[in-house]
Amino acid sequence: MCGISAIASYKPVAEKLFQCLINLEYRGYDSCGMALFDQQSLKLRKNIGNVEEVGAKERFFEMSGNTGIAHTRWATHGGVSTENSHPHSSNDQNFVIVHNGIFSNYKTLRKSLKNKGYQFHSDTDTEVFANLLQEEFKKTPHVEQAFCQAIEHLQGSYAIAMITTHQPDVVFAVKKDSPLVLGINDGTNYVSSDINAFIAETNDTVIIDDEEYVIMTKDNFQVKRLVDGQEVKKKIIKVQWDRQTAQRGGFSHYMLKEIFDQPQTVRNALHIPEEEIGKIAQKFLDKKQSYFVGVGTTYYVAMIGTYLFSQYAGLHVPAISSDEFPSLIPTDQNNHVLFFSQSGETYDTRMAIRKAMEGGAATSAIVNVVGSSISQTVEDCIFQGSGPEICVVSTKAALSQIIILWQIALKVGELNGNLTAEQAHQFRENFNSFPETLETMINEESGFIRDLAAKTFHVRSWLFMGKGIYYPIALESALKMKEVTYLHAEGLPAGFLKHGTLAMVDDSMYCLFFLPYREDSELYHSTMNAIEEVKARNGKIIAFCTEDDKEAQEILDHYFIIPKISPELTPLLEIVLAQLFSYYSALHLGLNIDKPRNLAKSVTVG
Repeated sequence: MCGISAIASYKPVAEKLFQCLINLEYRGYDSCGMALFDQQSLKLRKNIGNVEEVGAKERFFEMSGNTGIAHTRWATHGGVSTENSHPHSSNDQNFVIVHNGIFSNYKTLRKSLKNKGYQFHSDTDTEVFANLLQEEFKKTPHVEQAFCQAIEHLQGSYAIAMITTHQPDVVFAVKKDSPLVLGINDGTNYVSSDINAFIAETNDTVIIDDEEYVIMTKDNFQVKRLVDGQEVKKKIIKVQWDRQTAQRGGFSHYMLKEIFDQPQTVRNALHIPEEEIGKIAQKFLDKKQSYFVGVGTTYYVAMIGTYLFSQYAGLHVPAISSDEFPSLIPTDQNNHVLFFSQSGETYDTRMAIRKAMEGGAATSAIVNVVGSSISQTVEDCIFQGSGPEICVVSTKAALSQIIILWQIALKVGELNGNLTAEQAHQFRENFNSFPETLETMINEESGFIRDLAAKTFHVRSWLFMGKGIYYPIALESALKMKEVTYLHAEGLPAGFLKHGTLAMVDDSMYCLFFLPYREDSELYHSTMNAIEEVKARNGKIIAFCTEDDKEAQEILDHYFIIPKISPELTPLLEIVLAQLFSYYSALHLGLNIDKPRNLAKSVTVG
């Protein structure tokens, strides 16, 4: 969601703060701002619009000061306006803050402060805390004490960074249920909600845990516990991302780069240590019932996992959407829940984890961000190592999670005897050759996909259909189309078509079918039956098929050729080609592909 940045340095920080804002654009936002201490007073500038526009309009580069904070906001409390943009200052202009999350009791606090004579200039919950700081500072001459006393009034989730005229070279920050990290460099230190903000400057990172606060200067930092003010010794982690990895690398959009990153993403996922795979695999055998939980794309990853475990492990592991899990699944010590989150900060998933743990269930997770809230909460966590995914829509992170799930399913199948050691070995051998096949296919097919997108980008409504494991593949692919093109794209099981949806089909309806190999006879022919039903109603049909599948090609309006490889890998080829189709459709529509409207990379509030 929103992006926090703060810097304390020996040198002017305006330019670096601005770059932090640029680096956090992908999280989704509608306004931005910066505040710096210029040796005399706090200067604050903000406005609605993208970072480049606001930076030029407000002349961010003209701001001076060696200590500052910045923010990209996505509206929650209060509409999109300059007044509601961050940073926010106290009435006396001595405290300026930026904030992610929600103060759930802000209305009560606001009313109390109004009764004491405070005025409010925005509709946000954030401004409440700025004035709380002013009020608490009246009671003590110590900024740190006032900061902690003000925090005691807050309920909800938050990450906050603050600067003040009373200690102009210090940044104060605090975390509760919202991400916060430090970047440590020689003479310039950073606070941010996201490592990407400063990764180009330093790889040395400190992860802040819940209910800890930070006192940071240009050459030092302290982390303390809110409960008693005791200092916490924190380990500096060296993050293995670099400037080049986080940049587009010559691609026109991050989404395209990240699609082309996927062969390497698969290689990274296949090199997850075997003991990490085995540790989570054992949980599926130790517990009576397990569940997969994710939301959005990771829910569809979870659904794919249900099919994988049925096929390879002989177990039924239901997939549940994170937002429904708390009201749907009663958990106890006989349960295990495997959670999926790219950011490791997804609010609905964190609430589902809390519910599972309250019931006594064993918990594990697959996430992409080291030190994220989810990774620190669950008992066991696999870091997928996909590298930074800058585009708001998830491509390579989702594929990585599917590959890791496949490995866990194979391991469980070995352990419970559903697979022989020879079978499991052969499946792994097939996977080891997959990155090269994927790389070749992306390079060879991207031009054909772009051409087809040029012919179909005018289509306003799509049906994406598949059977078996191709059903969640269709769902995830339809979501990609919706996210980047803003077109209607509905994913459904191919067998569902004649039970109602067929009424929609006419000569203006376009249908994309995820067709398995002919050798998968039952699944292939039942999918072909659905294709024939659409054809009989004059619907337009596009499908994935192999070069030798003449039966399908004869009745398809358009088709994507996929190489003939091991059947278990075919769905992965098709999901990647569908990503490319969505990308090129959005490209022809002239849309903001990396930052689709109304969406955020990490949804950290409910």
